Amino acid sequence: MQRWSQTYIPTLKESPAEAEIESHKLLLRAGLVRRVGSGIYAYLPLGKRILENIMAACRKAMDEAGCIELLMPGVLPAEPWVNGPRWDVAREVMFSVYGAGKGSKAPEEPQYVLGPTHEEVITPLIGSEISSYRDMGKTFYQVQTKFRNEIRPRYGLMRAREFIMKDGYSFDASDEAASETYHKIAAAYDCFFTMCGLKFISVEADTGIMGGDFSHEYMVPAEVGDDDIVFCQESGYAANIEKATSGLVPSDLVDAEPAGDVEKFETPGVVTIAALEQDPYNCPADQQYKTLLYVGDEKPFAIVLRGSDDLEEAKLGSLGYSVTRPAKPEEIEPIMGAKPGSLGVVKGTIKDRDALHGIYADHSIRLVGNGATGANQDGYHLRNVNVTRDLDIDRFADLRTVKVGEPCPKSGQPLEIQRAIEVGHIFKLGEKFSRSEKFGAHFHDDQKQTKNAVMGCYGIGISRTLQAIVEQCHDENGIHWPWLMAPYQILIVLLDPDMKEAISLAESIGLAAEKAGASVLLDDRGERPGVKFKDADLVGIPLRLTIGGRGLKNGIVELKWRHESERQEIPIEDAVSVVENLVREQAEA
Repeated sequence: MQRWSQTYIPTLKESPAEAEIESHKLLLRAGLVRRVGSGIYAYLPLGKRILENIMAACRKAMDEAGCIELLMPGVLPAEPWVNGPRWDVAREVMFSVYGAGKGSKAPEEPQYVLGPTHEEVITPLIGSEISSYRDMGKTFYQVQTKFRNEIRPRYGLMRAREFIMKDGYSFDASDEAASETYHKIAAAYDCFFTMCGLKFISVEADTGIMGGDFSHEYMVPAEVGDDDIVFCQESGYAANIEKATSGLVPSDLVDAEPAGDVEKFETPGVVTIAALEQDPYNCPADQQYKTLLYVGDEKPFAIVLRGSDDLEEAKLGSLGYSVTRPAKPEEIEPIMGAKPGSLGVVKGTIKDRDALHGIYADHSIRLVGNGATGANQDGYHLRNVNVTRDLDIDRFADLRTVKVGEPCPKSGQPLEIQRAIEVGHIFKLGEKFSRSEKFGAHFHDDQKQTKNAVMGCYGIGISRTLQAIVEQCHDENGIHWPWLMAPYQILIVLLDPDMKEAISLAESIGLAAEKAGASVLLDDRGERPGVKFKDADLVGIPLRLTIGGRGLKNGIVELKWRHESERQEIPIEDAVSVVENLVREQAEA
């Protein structure tokens, strides 16, 4: 049983100026963490205990799923990354070390990096050990400190430069076996986040720079999240906004017939969708075609959307490009023949059509049928532009950002959108990393044929999960921790810490609670009761027992759950058995 006076819990009455959101404020006020530098935090005793509880629950879920724990270094040789499939993108967010000592000349590429994730390490590590299909079907994981060179760290532990993560990697002999592993780990994640006491949702997600066949994110709904999730309660459909689609374009839609000849009209100074909506042009945004120029893997390409829609840049990966960026103004005019604001893809109007690697259109432009677009001549647009007759489209794709109220692709009911915190992400990687000749993972099948391991990777943000719990489990007075995640599960408040009778009773109850399986903190400080109660609510220990004052004179111990407003009075002679039973009930819940 820990005494408050003998540990370190520096609570704060006011929120520090650095804290932007409620969970960040509470992390600081409850004495869980302290800022060391921008995006870098130290975990104080209570924060460390909570981290250990989260890590223990994570290890339990992974071990029960048959995963094998190991530990890899945080400082990594850069060579596997440089030779890997995602260096050009990943290097932008990695801390790198150049040179190798006093007087050394820094090379063009770094010699070491701080690991944000470990695919480039685990693949050759395990690949050098496996040789047969009999070695396959294994999943490894670690709980490790990670590093990401965030340009703008914010929200405390949610977007930090140093963070704690559980990352796992599976190696299977076939695509079918890899899918089985994927679903097994997904079930383990469900168990873990349930143990954390979180309300969460698993959503379809973009694979991003990780690549692979498909992925899911584990999201905790919160008013202040770092992402949007799109969902339908009726059908169960759920996806990250970057991946989400809708039933906006009916599957049986018939393309519109031409409404007339293409007509060129003068639009001096009109370079926005909104300007073309105004008099005298009166072209509604949803009846315009918006043309954007992008560069993918150093190859220019065009995107066509409805004027009322926004491009979801994450979806550009579905076009086959690894790295994409908006084209610069000086790159656009030589290809299109006009500046941004007068662009279009009507056949025969593009100055250098051969320079475009592709022209891709979102399916939703078929809803326009006949609309207005740029003429590729500054100050001019075209009307009566028909999708099938006039537009020079190489391929249709899902490229737009879904909006609230659009029909669910499964049920047709209106989609909802909510902010959420990403706390976990799982990927079916396939052979993206294992096929590498320089550091891949290969094995011989039962026919002595050389095959690539089919991989998956599985991440949980341990430190992010800590803050997500705070974001979801708090009220105006402070945090209310779920039982298994709490730094201590029972707080015994001594109103008069010098009263021997009160101390003796507190120790009897505390020892019995610990024997039943709970962790106990005894508030033996010489503070006023009001201060102790405020700190108790702020820190958020689930069950509070108060001993002393009139209650002790009347033979009563006061019991209160943090998430409830009502207090219970328990006869002193029943206090030990009542607390023991409550602890056992929580263990069985």
